[in-house]
Amino acid sequence: MRITEPAGGTKVWRKAVRWSCAALLPGELAFVLCLAGGVAVPPLLRSALELSVLAVMTAAAALFALDHRRHRREGLGRRAALGAALADTVPAPVRRLTAHEVFLSTSFLRWVTRRGPHGVRDGDLAVPYAPGQTAVMLGFFFVCVVETVALAFLIPWPMVHAVTLVLDIWGCYFVIALHASCAVRPHVIGADGSLRLRYGALLDIRVPADRIASVRQDRRFPESRPGAVDGNGVAELAVGGQTTVTVELTAPVRYTRVLGSPAEARILRFYAEDAGAAVAALRRGPRPTSTPISAD
Repeated sequence: MRITEPAGGTKVWRKAVRWSCAALLPGELAFVLCLAGGVAVPPLLRSALELSVLAVMTAAAALFALDHRRHRREGLGRRAALGAALADTVPAPVRRLTAHEVFLSTSFLRWVTRRGPHGVRDGDLAVPYAPGQTAVMLGFFFVCVVETVALAFLIPWPMVHAVTLVLDIWGCYFVIALHASCAVRPHVIGADGSLRLRYGALLDIRVPADRIASVRQDRRFPESRPGAVDGNGVAELAVGGQTTVTVELTAPVRYTRVLGSPAEARILRFYAEDAGAAVAALRRGPRPTSTPISAD
């Protein structure tokens, strides 16, 4: 099905809405921080800011409605048209960062409520990796807490104190939520022999069973960023500064890195808490899933 491009006037309108949102966001943040810090905001400035936000939101809603209507006329279903209109209106980096925040929050709730691991079906094998970074994450969290308390006593200006307090609280939450997402989103060896490598809510690489050529235990200490591919087509997902399993593929797999850039790798190295069990499961190949027994 052919998707038509929006008209030239709509493109200009879309660009204006995006730039307006980017310009208003710092103003809204400063306004909220002023209120939190007890700084008086002139009524005229407050009214101007509120009217500007209302105008931009109205324009964005109208643009979204036009995009949705255009995609519906092109034959897309209601849900697909909503997704396409959202992709037209919201830039890809913003969508990806928003999705990361949503996944972090849902992972944190899953971790707190002690639900089972995400994405592990009947017959699959969960391969934990979060224990390898527990000490590091606790260290980061301790530093964030100490910084929050220290700055609360050292900074006398209410406005600056409000800014640093918000940032420090978010930093503490981010460290805990990231570790929680790693705990509830382990690597997964599927019942069909496939492999799914993840790093919390930030990275997700799927490898079909027929792409796996060989697998071995191989402890290494890389310095590259998670998911980065070197000149030899090697991608490393280190935890605690190390990887323990190396998987060579028959053909490269494509995936999306943390900030949205595409990547392609032919060798994957990752950390597994029990590397021996992970290697044995991958070498064993597909496993039969248990079938429920009917009660007569």
